[in-house]
Amino acid sequence: MKVVVVGALGKVAQQLVPLLEDRGDDVVGIVRSPEQIDRVADLGADPALLDVEHASAAEIATVLAGADAVVWSAGAGGGNPARTYAVDRDAAIRSMDAASAAGVRRYVMVSWIGSTPDHGVPQGSGFFPYAEAKLAADDHLRGTDLDWTILGPGTLTDDPPTGTVAVLGEVEPRPRDARVSRADVALVVAAALADPASVGRFLRFTAGNVPAAEAVRA
Repeated sequence: MKVVVVGALGKVAQQLVPLLEDRGDDVVGIVRSPEQIDRVADLGADPALLDVEHASAAEIATVLAGADAVVWSAGAGGGNPARTYAVDRDAAIRSMDAASAAGVRRYVMVSWIGSTPDHGVPQGSGFFPYAEAKLAADDHLRGTDLDWTILGPGTLTDDPPTGTVAVLGEVEPRPRDARVSRADVALVVAAALADPASVGRFLRFTAGNVPAAEAVRA
C-alpha cells in the first residue's frame, strides 16, 4: 500500500512512518520546509515538500496522485487561532477534496477524543479554536464519498507503546483522565489502514487492555 502521511514530522507521524515501512508499505511524508526533508528520509519515507497550509487542493492532489491512502496527522500546534483554523480546518478540508480529485479513496484522520458537537470546550478557552476546527474538518470528511476513518485519541503522552487501547462509544462521555501514548496512537492508525472494518467509523480511544488491531476490528 502506498500511504501519504500529511505532517510526517508530527510526534504521532514520527512513530507511524517506521511502522508502515516495516510492514512493507510505501510511505510518502509531506513536510513544509526544505530543512525537514532529510529528517523524513531518515524515518524511511519518501519526502514530499508541500506547505499544506497555503497549498491549493489541486496542488495537494498532485502529491497524492497514485497513492492508496492518506493519513492526516498535521496540525498548527495551537497558540494562534487564525492559523489553527487555517491548518486544522481549512487545509485538512482541502486535502480531502484533493484525495477525491486524485482518486485516493482511503483517508484516515487523526482527530481527538472530544470531536463532537457537544465537546464542552468554553468559547473563551485557548483550546476552543482547535476543538471547532477539528469538528468542522471531521464533519466535512463524513460528508465525502471517501472511505474514511476518524480516530479520536485521548490526551497524548510520550509514554512507551503498550500495544493496547480501550475504544469508547461514539457518544460515550470521555473519561476525566483520558490519556493514550502517541506510540499507541500510531499503532491504531496502522491497524485502521489495514482493516476495512474501520471505514466509516469514528474510533475514540484511550489507554486500555485491548490489542490495537483487535480494538479497531471490534
